Amino acid sequence: MASVWLIVPILSLATTWMYFLTLIAPAVPSEKTNSTLKFPGNIEELQQVAQLIRLYYEVNWIYVLVLYSSAYIYKQTFAIPGTVFLNVLGGALFGVVVGFPLCCFLTAVGASCCYILSATCGKEVVQDNFPNQLKNFQEKVEKNSHQLLYYLLFLRMFPMSPNWLINVIAPLVGVPLPLFFFTVLFGLGPYVLVCTQAGVILSTLTSLEQLFSLKMALQMALLALAALAPSFVFRNSQSVS
Repeated sequence: MASVWLIVPILSLATTWMYFLTLIAPAVPSEKTNSTLKFPGNIEELQQVAQLIRLYYEVNWIYVLVLYSSAYIYKQTFAIPGTVFLNVLGGALFGVVVGFPLCCFLTAVGASCCYILSATCGKEVVQDNFPNQLKNFQEKVEKNSHQLLYYLLFLRMFPMSPNWLINVIAPLVGVPLPLFFFTVLFGLGPYVLVCTQAGVILSTLTSLEQLFSLKMALQMALLALAALAPSFVFRNSQSVS
């Protein structure tokens, strides 16, 4: 259990870095905004934070890129809910052309950091708190070992998958880090695209429900099933041979 306590200094260092970034924020006219830097928890707060960061962007875009990337990886690494707001913010700040690939990359990097943190410090915590999920995922990975790429892509694309739980369990069931990174990068692409596109019209949004309709959920589920199609072809070809 000693390794679990390594999370405390790691989290402390990461939090200190985030706090430092708030201290060196560019100066902007106070009459243009009354919001402060914080992780948004709803659409109204997201709109306010976006307005503030746009002002920072006009002064120093490099600072905004570092701030945004750090905040994104921070949330993903420590499995903190609310990444959806950062995806929308990415679209609002950088547009879809830049924001979409940037968010995909940061998602993969942050999830991989969570993977590494779980592998090095969180094994006992996961085993104690999620024994059934761990056992179930272990069985699924072993059953789909010959088509693990397609199975992991399916999990990432399926709208109901608990991505944070997959991140912390994956290293404990033998999912290789390169494969993990690749499937996060591409598997969460449809979800990230929806969010960044919404960011372009952030000022008109009133709730997250506008982002994820039943139609959108069904479309993402169909994409997830499509990711499994090659595995069925591969399996049938093996049975024929």
